[in-house]
Amino acid sequence: MSNQTPGRVITNKLITPAIILGGFVALIWLLEIIDTLLLNQSLNRLGIWPRHLIGLRGILFMPFLHGDLGHVAANTLPFLFLGAIVMLRSVRDFVIVTLTTMLFSGIVLWLFGNERAIYIGASGLVFGYFGFLLLRSYFDRSVQSIAIALVIFLLYGGLIFGLFPQQPGVSWGAHLSGFVGGALAAWFIARSRPGRSPIIDAPDFQHLPTEPEDNIADQIHIL
Repeated sequence: MSNQTPGRVITNKLITPAIILGGFVALIWLLEIIDTLLLNQSLNRLGIWPRHLIGLRGILFMPFLHGDLGHVAANTLPFLFLGAIVMLRSVRDFVIVTLTTMLFSGIVLWLFGNERAIYIGASGLVFGYFGFLLLRSYFDRSVQSIAIALVIFLLYGGLIFGLFPQQPGVSWGAHLSGFVGGALAAWFIARSRPGRSPIIDAPDFQHLPTEPEDNIADQIHIL
């Protein structure tokens, strides 16, 4: 029998989410500081470059790359808050939502994005968590999921406008595909949960210097 106090149990459950989310945020800040101060934003070339084989690497790297420190700052708080809410039920849910969103949005951008642009930023993940938390209430139909969805909509409902074209250089397509990726993760998790029978149904882009020998894309789309 465990002799841990309720407070110690809660603390232990918070340690892993804090390490995962804090580690991710620390990494993207560190990369952007290095990229800004030492590398002249050259890391941004590792983003998604649509319909170029080398651009497939961006599916992995895109969430860790940003246009500037302001871009990182804009993504930090929603990533931490929404990511923590996703992780409330389990770290497994967070991993599934994160990987599904990265793969789905990344593949969609690579197939249908502007081939003269490079896509960077963690906003796709933010919209993935947003979509997951809203749509989980539909697939899961639990009181907890519905209550969380209402709170999230009240706090972050304005993100809905990011699913439509607004600001030049800010990829609404990445936001939309991230949102859909989160919704798919909500469906998958609800379907795979034992005993459940789910219903089935930023700143402007930066121009890269012209380098014909590298045939590099001429735009950075931030997320």
